[in-house]
Amino acid sequence: MDDSSPAPSDGVRAEISRRRAVQLLGVGAAAAAVGTAAVGTAAASPAVDPQPLRAAVLEYKDPWTQAVGLRKLLEQAGFTVVALDLNRSATDQGVDLIAFGTFVNNGPDYYGYVSGRAASLREFVAAGGVVLDLAQSDQYDAAACYLPATMSAVRTDDDYNTVHRKADDHPLVSSLPVTDGRVFANRNSGSFQGVYVSWETIGSWYAMRVLLACGTAADAPAALLEGAHGSGRFLVSSLSVDKCYNEAGTVIQSAAALTDSRTFFTALATYVNRVRSGTAPAAVATAPPSRTSVGPLIGHVDGSTARIWARPGLDAALYPNWRCKVRTAGWERTFTAQISTDNDDTLLVDVAGLQANTTYDFTLTPSTSAAGFVALTGSFRTAPVAGTPAKVTLGLGSCADTVSNSVWTRIIDEGCDGFVMLGDTPYADVGNSGANATLAKARTHHRNFLALPEIASLARSMPVWGTWDDHDFGGNDTDGRSATKGIFRQAFVDYRANASFGHATGGTRALTGRGAGEGVYTSFRRGPVEVFLIDPRWFSDNRQGQRVCLGDTQKTWLQNALKGSTATFKVLASGMTWYDKAGGELDDWDTFKAEKLALLDYIKSQRISGCVLLSGDVHVSRAVQNFDATTAVPRPAGYDMWEYVVSPLHGRTLGPTFDVTSASAGQATRPRWVADPADPVKWSKDEPYTFLKLVADSTVTPATLTAQWINRSGAVLHTQTRTITELTRPA
Repeated sequence: MDDSSPAPSDGVRAEISRRRAVQLLGVGAAAAAVGTAAVGTAAASPAVDPQPLRAAVLEYKDPWTQAVGLRKLLEQAGFTVVALDLNRSATDQGVDLIAFGTFVNNGPDYYGYVSGRAASLREFVAAGGVVLDLAQSDQYDAAACYLPATMSAVRTDDDYNTVHRKADDHPLVSSLPVTDGRVFANRNSGSFQGVYVSWETIGSWYAMRVLLACGTAADAPAALLEGAHGSGRFLVSSLSVDKCYNEAGTVIQSAAALTDSRTFFTALATYVNRVRSGTAPAAVATAPPSRTSVGPLIGHVDGSTARIWARPGLDAALYPNWRCKVRTAGWERTFTAQISTDNDDTLLVDVAGLQANTTYDFTLTPSTSAAGFVALTGSFRTAPVAGTPAKVTLGLGSCADTVSNSVWTRIIDEGCDGFVMLGDTPYADVGNSGANATLAKARTHHRNFLALPEIASLARSMPVWGTWDDHDFGGNDTDGRSATKGIFRQAFVDYRANASFGHATGGTRALTGRGAGEGVYTSFRRGPVEVFLIDPRWFSDNRQGQRVCLGDTQKTWLQNALKGSTATFKVLASGMTWYDKAGGELDDWDTFKAEKLALLDYIKSQRISGCVLLSGDVHVSRAVQNFDATTAVPRPAGYDMWEYVVSPLHGRTLGPTFDVTSASAGQATRPRWVADPADPVKWSKDEPYTFLKLVADSTVTPATLTAQWINRSGAVLHTQTRTITELTRPA
């Protein structure tokens, strides 16, 4: 598939509107009509609309049903219908709807058009058009190849007569008659017996909403999908509800079945009008079923290597071996990997021999052909050469629910080079804690989380690193004594692609594989910044008199890595906060204060410059300065130590009483958080759907580290910039 066709410019939209008007009204009348705002309502009548609905149709009598009906049903619904002009692009058809009848992919015209005119179809939809693709044979075109790169729908060989509404309030399906919980229940009878309501049902999808499904289970295959692109919509379906007439125009369905089909196409007319007028409901994507492919996820990437993860969803016994083709201009290489049944049927591809600061595309496929499987694709950019001037942007965030959320799209839009999940990503302990915790449920949480369309789009377009906090470690406020931590660690390593995962059991060697081990700590460098993902959970004991956090091996690793780092800036990232979050819980670094002060003193004594602290967990975002300062030691690290707290990515916050801006802002505050020069909390904001954008820039002198807290609407909540001079201990 080629480009994803971004939304067209106003000029393109205007030209499409002009062409529609010329075909409808003639050149003279069109000049007056174009530019007039269309009013789309459920009761809108094409007869009084200055631009009546028009549809371009491709249909013919197929060998399976021996029937037609798409054109006739659309005309009965009020459309002016023309044949799809195969010699014209989608944007030149002069229509509002392009519709492909059931099984037209059994002939050559369908594939030639949807593949050759794919970019034009995307542009047509982005400008406000609707594409309807009814049931097609999976053996010819299993995947809808014209969809944007961030969207997919894949057909299977399964057929059903049990179709249920999954979006009861949606205008396309809300008016369909329901019998025993099913819609289109009157088909497949009489002379039409043996023709299924849903043929070659859709088994997997990305970034699309399920409107009709072949069952009531959450993971039931889809019969009608809706995907938003720009101002328009793609409708991909396995319904055969257009097949109501023979070539002579005689009805071959029952009267009730014909009524069902007419109801659907009448609703389609209303829907197209609403799309055209911009009043259609939002197409909130439905998470695909867990048995479908999850990934790819791009994990650790440095200047010469990359890790690519996926759970392809095919039977590991039939398709154990996989190929990953990686390419850039003038260079291509194929790497191999095997499905690991020990890691929940996932695979990890280790890619080597890459050039720094270079963009690569990749395609992941089984070594033997699998009918209907759509290649997993993505792209990434390697890190700049270490030590050379560079500007790098990282996104970071914590606390995310397994629901569709546009904050992930905002992270992409902000131009992040990579993203760091700081924990509670996901909440793997929901219904899965204590004695009830199982590995299967923990894996399901991770699988469903990464399958969310917005996260999937992010994960296949940039490197993603991760650590955990309490809810993906095993339970709220838990420490290393948790009896279930092994279960949650296994699920974590199954669904991440960090460079390493703690150390080997009983040893000190960094563990690059995904077997049993101790902790999940790791680090990575991206240009002028190195991020240390610390694990404060696995080795911790928060009992009075027993308080340890890092453990000896992790502590030695962290000290040596900090001392040996040549990165300008060093981010010490922890799922739990470095300051005392209060509230009675013990999972913050102030519980382990002696260990924290020893680490800050190590930074000071070794003159390690450029350090900042990072955390999440608490459902409020903050900038905290020198929390551990005392009168005797105002700067425990030898320079101002800032902690950037970012939380949550979801919508649940602590409340506006935690907001702090300035002493004169008039904000309601708790006494502890009164904005005061002596208070270490310099800024605090109760804001949902928030992530941190961290920009390290060594192309300027002195080098700068800029932190911006941004919400999913793109509003910048707070900005702070520190220079390397400010983050260096004075001589």
